[in-house]
Amino acid sequence: MHDVLDPRDLVPDEAEQMVSSGFPAEDLLQQALAAAAQSDLSALVGIREQLAGLVRGEGWKYDEPTEEPGILAALQPEPGRPTSGSSVADRIHGAWLGRCVGCTMGKPVEGLTPVQINRYLDAVPDWPQVGFLPLLDKLPAGVDRLHESAPYATTGHFESVPRDDDIDWTILGLHTLELYGPSLSTTNIAKEWLDRLPFTQTFTAERAAYRNLVRGIAIPQTAVVENPYREWIGALIRGDIFGYTNPGNPAAAARMALVDARLSHVSNGIYGEMWAAALIAAALVSDTASQALETALGYVPRSSRLYESQRNVLHLYRERAPVAAAMAWFEESLGHYNWVHTVNNAALISLGLLWGAGDFVTSVALTIRGGRDTDSDAATVGSVMGALQGRQGVPARLSGVFGNRVRSSVRDFDGTRIDELAARTVQIADAVFERANEG
Repeated sequence: MHDVLDPRDLVPDEAEQMVSSGFPAEDLLQQALAAAAQSDLSALVGIREQLAGLVRGEGWKYDEPTEEPGILAALQPEPGRPTSGSSVADRIHGAWLGRCVGCTMGKPVEGLTPVQINRYLDAVPDWPQVGFLPLLDKLPAGVDRLHESAPYATTGHFESVPRDDDIDWTILGLHTLELYGPSLSTTNIAKEWLDRLPFTQTFTAERAAYRNLVRGIAIPQTAVVENPYREWIGALIRGDIFGYTNPGNPAAAARMALVDARLSHVSNGIYGEMWAAALIAAALVSDTASQALETALGYVPRSSRLYESQRNVLHLYRERAPVAAAMAWFEESLGHYNWVHTVNNAALISLGLLWGAGDFVTSVALTIRGGRDTDSDAATVGSVMGALQGRQGVPARLSGVFGNRVRSSVRDFDGTRIDELAARTVQIADAVFERANEG
């Protein structure tokens, strides 16, 4: 599924991406799906050529730049209050713990619909979700599968944080910052991808960009050549480390995230990582999730779909809409997006943070209830909650089962202690702070 080496996936996925971006590709999408089902590669080549020639519909109301000058010109950032990592060390540690816990809570049901998740929770019974999910011997009616990770990511089946790309990217980002510092380039980042992370442990947009790098395609074309996943959530999940290392300085966090995201993403895919990095940087010095989300919105171009959806979520919260009404709005307004798109998953992250009432488990569980990319979304929610509340905000009954260790596909990092990752992050944050204040 979503094989970046198989035109039977690439062409239908490209058609779907174009439909969601305002191009009249609905008929071509159906043709591509039919051709893929019959393995008609000649037809798929023709459909790909037709897709390349489409012109966006006149009714498209968004302006979503991809080039750095256009992105930065479209921002209206909130002023930051940068601080050293040492002064928020407990919050940084809490963010690492929260990311690990949240990711693991959502991992077994990744890709399931809200209805399927609710049926599974009813069968456990675990409604509302109170922690890691148990593994049932028999799936309830209407749930035909769990995520392939379920046998090692459910209660009692792990003794350390299960390996997940949502954690791998945070670890690899830390390693890259340790090597190159805050002035790291997209080329630096690409080098570490190829050196430290196996191709098969990357997915969708990252795997397409990795493939393009190996082919010798230059940055930033790596983000667009045969990459239908260029506005999906992959970049967003890489943004936390730039927030961790820029506490109180969302502008710097967003700028680093932009440098990272353009390797594999465009437009809303880039904005998603900038938003996540700014959100974490703000959360490390904020009192509430709503404060951090208001700040993060300033690092999203106002003319984009991501900005519009985030603004609407915040409006619903200010108007005191019940959570059921917020979820209904989500399905009606954003339910058409692919389950791994940036726009809809970012909205679920915000819904969990805002309607979670400041409670870690409630916030993470609410986001998971929305389905889609549950491990990624829950990881970000957990990261923000840990950044807001520190280690005491992450239930010890959950974080304690990891034995302070994380499994990872990043070379030389498998089995690393979580407290070591946090301490190394604080060191980078201190160095970034000192450098920013020189002179």
